Amino acid sequence: MSQLTPRLRVHATSQIVIPARLASTRLPRKLLLDETGRTLIEHTYHAAERARRPEGVCVACDHQEIFDAVCAFGGRAVMTDPDAPSGTDRVAEVARQMEGTDIIVNVQGDEPDLAGESIDLVIGLLEEQPDAVMSTLATPIRSREQLLDPACVKVVFDGRNRAMYFSRSPIPCAREWDDSLLAADPPLFHQHVGLYAYRRDFLLRLAQMPPARIEQTERLEQLRVLAAGHTIVVGVVDEPTFGIDTPADYRRFVERRRSA
Repeated sequence: MSQLTPRLRVHATSQIVIPARLASTRLPRKLLLDETGRTLIEHTYHAAERARRPEGVCVACDHQEIFDAVCAFGGRAVMTDPDAPSGTDRVAEVARQMEGTDIIVNVQGDEPDLAGESIDLVIGLLEEQPDAVMSTLATPIRSREQLLDPACVKVVFDGRNRAMYFSRSPIPCAREWDDSLLAADPPLFHQHVGLYAYRRDFLLRLAQMPPARIEQTERLEQLRVLAAGHTIVVGVVDEPTFGIDTPADYRRFVERRRSA
């Protein structure tokens, strides 16, 4: 494991890669929706640019239309294998070209409200914990409906903020339920926020690792890392960011932008 987690210098070099896929099931061609006057991918790109730590932002495209849209607003884009099995594989494909970069941040293309401070946080977590190969975020859960929702991925972590497990089920599972558990301070339940930072060398290895059984069962790729015995460090933020997955999500986003 020591070969995968070299000690970084105080300020690591980092790059943001946004995996961008044209096809989407619940909201067709969502990254090119432009009811605000800008495409969704442009909003996300500019949100990522607000981070202070990374040296640059790049979109890993699977289709010429997305590549052209990014270039049209002056962004940096790279074409990747259209048959890449996941966004992580697409990010790793671009990361192979980024020699000399210590940390790669994976920002989802449908996260236009992502705070730059969140990106800076996941980078800082890897600098502070040299034994971790990956970092991510979580935010407190205060609603039982959210806790029970399989679409809301939960995470538990230890006293050093190292992830112990991710699940679609409620974790920890209360043997006897009491609504006061949702108001606990410090919080007892946390929602996983899908922002990731990887040490570049580990990311390139991750793309070659076979899926783990628990990963295939939960349909959560981050479990591959834990199952292989590696460390993911988790930072806690007060406000979650929600990706745009459905037409209703996009309508709310457009309304927020028009009223801003």
